[in-house]
Amino acid sequence: MAYVIAQPCIGVKDASCVEVCPVDCIHSTDEAEQYFINPDECIDCGVCAEVCPVEAIFFEDDLPEQWAEFKLLNAAFYTP
Repeated sequence: MAYVIAQPCIGVKDASCVEVCPVDCIHSTDEAEQYFINPDECIDCGVCAEVCPVEAIFFEDDLPEQWAEFKLLNAAFYTP
């Protein structure tokens, strides 16, 4: 399991989550509209979700159905 960053992050890209992540598993590019969580490195601590100002970060099992595709988008960002 991992945390997933969903639609509310798009266009906001507040870096609070990046700053508190203890395993440095949240990344983005200048071109990307949001941040992404590496599902293979996430340790499910939840600190990122606590500091997200737009409540865009969800535990994988709690991801709202309307944003289900963000689980795949987060994983795809880390797939070569």
